Amino acid sequence: MPANRGNGISERFVLQQLSDLLLVDAGPSSNVHNMEVTPVEEEPAKASVFDGLLSPEDMLRGVFLQKLRGKSAIEAALSATGIDVTAEIFADVLNKGNLGGAAMVYFFDWVMNESNLPKNVDTYHTVLKALGRRKFFGHMEEILLRMKKDGIQHDSGTVSVLMDSYVRARRVYKALDLFQRLEEFGLKRDSESLNALIHSLCRRSHVRVADSLFHKMKGKVSLDKTTYNEVMGGWAKLGKINIVERTWAEMVADGLTPDSFTFAYLIEGLGRVGRIDDAVDVFDKMEEKGCLPDAVTYNAMICNFISAGDLEECLKYYKDMVVKNQSPNIDTYKILIGALLKVRRVADALELFDEMLSRGTRPSTSMITSFIKPLCSYGPPHAAMLVYKKSKKAGCRISLKAYKLLLMRLSRFGKCGIVLKVWKEMQECGHSSDVEIYEYIVNGLCNIGQLDNAVLVVEESLRKGLCVGNIIYSKLNNKLFEMNKVETAYKLFLKVKEARGSANTQRFWRANGWHV
Repeated sequence: MPANRGNGISERFVLQQLSDLLLVDAGPSSNVHNMEVTPVEEEPAKASVFDGLLSPEDMLRGVFLQKLRGKSAIEAALSATGIDVTAEIFADVLNKGNLGGAAMVYFFDWVMNESNLPKNVDTYHTVLKALGRRKFFGHMEEILLRMKKDGIQHDSGTVSVLMDSYVRARRVYKALDLFQRLEEFGLKRDSESLNALIHSLCRRSHVRVADSLFHKMKGKVSLDKTTYNEVMGGWAKLGKINIVERTWAEMVADGLTPDSFTFAYLIEGLGRVGRIDDAVDVFDKMEEKGCLPDAVTYNAMICNFISAGDLEECLKYYKDMVVKNQSPNIDTYKILIGALLKVRRVADALELFDEMLSRGTRPSTSMITSFIKPLCSYGPPHAAMLVYKKSKKAGCRISLKAYKLLLMRLSRFGKCGIVLKVWKEMQECGHSSDVEIYEYIVNGLCNIGQLDNAVLVVEESLRKGLCVGNIIYSKLNNKLFEMNKVETAYKLFLKVKEARGSANTQRFWRANGWHV
């Protein structure tokens, strides 16, 4: 029997497994009446056929591909999978694939009734986000009513999820209508929910609508500093400094004292219209107005000078922040290191990166990727490897994209020993190899003449159902002919030919709805 090739299953293997399941002898026979029907020895053996084919998420989503009729039939099929649903599996089933709104609700009902997943607000937020992302707003409101019926206590994130779902889909007036009907779902129409709606509107550049709502709700809802700050932040991003200053005056007139966020938005707005000197003046007078500069306002000043192309002044404000014991936050380092890498001041960027780690600030996965990407676009990969090693030592998770960038750059420079080490570490972190990764490794091995190892890597990719591209395969094939390894090249050709045939067959299956 051919070996299971992971995601790429050969046609012969699938037919053999089907014959086993149907209890039919797969061998040739001249008389159909002479076919032997053999009993199934163990029930677990039948399940093991599919264990290696599908992940738990795919098995659960696959239930809905069977077009079962009735909720009870769907729930029975879901229970038959025998999968213990965790929070991660629950989120993956909803967020990936192509489930419809009704299917999501059926799955959610089954999870709530049959699994050990906690029936709390976080679980409801997961399904609300998934429904909102796919624009299933009717089902989303159905889940909201169920939250009210089940007595699940809402938190500040519930309104944010709802409003952002509508605004992201450009259903702005639907979001405004929902805000007026929040009491129907057991939610309060207060300053907290108003702030969530205004934040979503300003984040998606619907600032005029947010400003109109802000003035409309005056006197109906108690407005706080956050409300004013959200509106000012929206106008500041658009460079409408006159409206920012007007909102500032309204805030003071209503008896509210500007905080660091208020000053930061004013400084940002001044910087966007090129009034850097005025922004510096506002920053310098903060203490006189009873507000000490913090990381938020320093970041606004740093962004202004980055826009002006004055990195020395950026570093001056950073050092001033450290001297005055105002701890830089993760945004400070992200802004500064990104700006230094953009102008190829790699030594300064690495020094700042070390200082960030020494202060106990751990970069996020996306932040590390944003640092490695420019470092892999120019010069040798030494600096990128330093960022990678120090991040890994600090316990940060490295993304698959970052690993691909490193492997690509290392293979281009012929650092195959390091390539294989990084590849191993990538697999230990739980990332699976795809065609790009195998191509980078084969390319690197070809560059230094390790053709036998390159052939082994290609054969491993073929066993996993992955075919390297024509360019990389042709490069390896030509190298083999140059080294007079004709027999090796021919054997590899036969394997690649068979694998490409299987890949074409699999694409045909998927195009016709047979998702093996």
